[in-house]
Formats: sequence, structure tokens, C-alpha cells
Amino acid sequence: MSSVPHRFSARRFPQALAAQALDEALASGGDTPVLAISGLQGSGKSTLAAQVVELAQARGLRAAALSIDDVYLTRAERQRLAGRVHPLLATRGPPGTHDLPLALATLDAARGGRPFALPRFDKLADERVAQAQWQQVQRLDLLVFEGWFLGTPPETDDALRAPLNALERDADADGTWRRWCNQALADGYPALWQRCDRLWFLQPPGFSVVPNWRWQQEQALQQAAPGRTGMNRAQVERFVQFYERVSRQALRCLPGIADRSIALDAQRRVL
Repeated sequence: MSSVPHRFSARRFPQALAAQALDEALASGGDTPVLAISGLQGSGKSTLAAQVVELAQARGLRAAALSIDDVYLTRAERQRLAGRVHPLLATRGPPGTHDLPLALATLDAARGGRPFALPRFDKLADERVAQAQWQQVQRLDLLVFEGWFLGTPPETDDALRAPLNALERDADADGTWRRWCNQALADGYPALWQRCDRLWFLQPPGFSVVPNWRWQQEQALQQAAPGRTGMNRAQVERFVQFYERVSRQALRCLPGIADRSIALDAQRRVL
């Protein structure tokens, strides 16, 4: 059963690390444990998730991977949110732009050993893949759930006052967007984090590596789909600003929250 979608392929991690992640997840006690892999954009989350799934399958286990990116709201839903709350919410990524009921239902079905379908999102089209094309899963022994801010707590109100980058300064001067996203992170996402039996954090040296990592990711997406339009370098530079605030919060908090933090260098090598 192939359960890992085609994504950007970063440097593979040591196989012993993938084995350790698998063993820890399986030892967590759940009938179908959920291993959460958190890490900023381009850090190799999907690569490690794929390795863990492959290793589990090699042991005869039924395993699949799901990304939090696969449960984004549809484009129409984000457009409605943008009209109702703030124009920046048309852009996928920050807390509040995910379909949390879908995410919770998917994780609950996996943990409960029930049949379900794996949601998928087409990033080049900026749209959720039609449900008829989702992979049907009967029962799993392990679900690997990966995402760029899994486990991250909200910021304080004081931390939200000053703009963090040009996007916030120019498009969110009064802070409406960042406050709304932070409140969404506080209200809706803890229930999702609680469904995860183990949390691993791929820890980069700092946020400064993310624009380049995300550009490499974008190039790989476009190379895998010739003729389809994606983002250029300038658009990627702006795009990562949507993620910067929560990414920096993840860097501050997740080393003290995650069950295990894996320090990476700028080339994604394990330190």
C-alpha cells in the first residue's frame, strides 16, 4: 500500500533515526498510534514521515502519512473567510486556514481502527483534491502526522502588538489578522495536538534558513509537474512571511514540548 504522497524530497535521514521514531510510536500504547513530526517549512518532515512509513511496511505493518497541509480549507472557504475577517486569510498556511473537523475526524478514525479516506491538497492548484481521489484506508497500525507547526502553543497578546515583518507591517498594520490566527491556534488546535501519541520536532538552526528551504521545495514541486505554474522566488519570499510568526513561536517552544527534538544544520543534516 503506497500511502505517502509525492512531495519535495529532502536529504534522507539516518535509517536508525527512522527506526527510533517508529519504535517510540509503537511503544506509546495506542491501538493505532499517531506519530507527529513537526518542523518548519522544508525541514524534511515528509521525508522522515515517508521513511517511517516505509520501515513500518517493511515490518508488515499497515502505515500511512498525513500532512496538516492536506486539510487546508478549500479556496472558496478561504475566500469567504478573507471577506468576513481579513484579506490575508485567503492565503493558506497559518492557523485558522485548516479544516479542523476534517483533521479531527481523520485522526479519530485512524486511532479507532475504522475505515477512512486520506485527504489530499494540491499545492500548485492551491485547492483540495476531489474527495473521490482520496486514498481509502481500511485499518492502520500507525499514522504519521506531519506539519510545520504541530504542537505549537499560541503567543501572548503582548507579543502580537508589533509587526514582525513587511507583510504584517504593510497588510496587517492593526494586527487583526495575526490576532485572529493566534486565537484560532489557542481555540481549535490543542484538540488536534492531543490526538498525537508522540511528538518529534525537526529543529533548524533558525528561521533564516526557511526561505531558501521553501524555494527548494517549490522548485521540486514544479519540476515534478512540468507545465503547471507555481510561485517564483519573490512570491516564495513573501509567502514564508505568512508562516514566520508561528514558526518563530515553534522554535521558541517546541524544544521544551516535543518528546524528542532533532537538531539540524542548514543542509538538513542531523547534528
